[in-house]
Amino acid sequence: MTGEMPVIFAAHGAPVLLDDPVWMKELADWAQAMPDPAAILMVSAHWEHRPIALGATHAVPLVYDFYGFPEHYYRTSYRAPGAPALAVRVRQLFDAAAIPWTDEPERGLDHGAYVPLVAMYPAADVPVLQVSLPALDPGDLYAMGRALAPLRREGVLIVGSGFLTHNMRYAFRPGIPAWAREFDAWAEDALANFKIDELLAFQTRAPAAEIALPTWEHYAPVLVAAGAAESGRHEAAFPIRGFWLDGAFTKRSVQFG
Repeated sequence: MTGEMPVIFAAHGAPVLLDDPVWMKELADWAQAMPDPAAILMVSAHWEHRPIALGATHAVPLVYDFYGFPEHYYRTSYRAPGAPALAVRVRQLFDAAAIPWTDEPERGLDHGAYVPLVAMYPAADVPVLQVSLPALDPGDLYAMGRALAPLRREGVLIVGSGFLTHNMRYAFRPGIPAWAREFDAWAEDALANFKIDELLAFQTRAPAAEIALPTWEHYAPVLVAAGAAESGRHEAAFPIRGFWLDGAFTKRSVQFG
């Protein structure tokens, strides 16, 4: 394949996203506007492992890593083909960058991975490989993305899946809080202008960071995506915007290139 695939960061929602027709359509329209990928490399906020782990390369059950939801959410299926050739290539790239890795061959896609994929590629006909986040160090996450960057020219869509704000204490409270708007506006500027130093040092540079991200595993995948975008086209677009659950989460998603 010639040309260069974009790199994306998608706000992934909880399983209830699957019952949100507006958000589902936004994700579907986004996928249709991008080139068809030969494979998808998924990095979800819901899998941390040191060293970086590569998930299953064959069909295994999904990981229903949530509790207390209605029964039908535990019957969701997404049987995308495995991506063994992509796994070989990822191992090569990590070795070249001196990044340790391991295999977790029975680890299926978690909800941060399969929920957006159900919306974006519902036919489940694109091979998918999920890789874990390493421990939450901004430099390590960015370096991981830089190591994966060559995949863009090989037809692979690199997807970071998380949330730019994530504070469950504010879910379902009426009104969008000021801190959410401030952090979202900061993220828009930092991403649109590719301010890597700002993005890496978000805990001290972003307004209201402690409220927007009491823990920041959901922000981590955007650093992987930015790293993968650095060496190629990295102009940023925001195909999905707005807030969810009355402002506890921003739906802002970004496409680099």
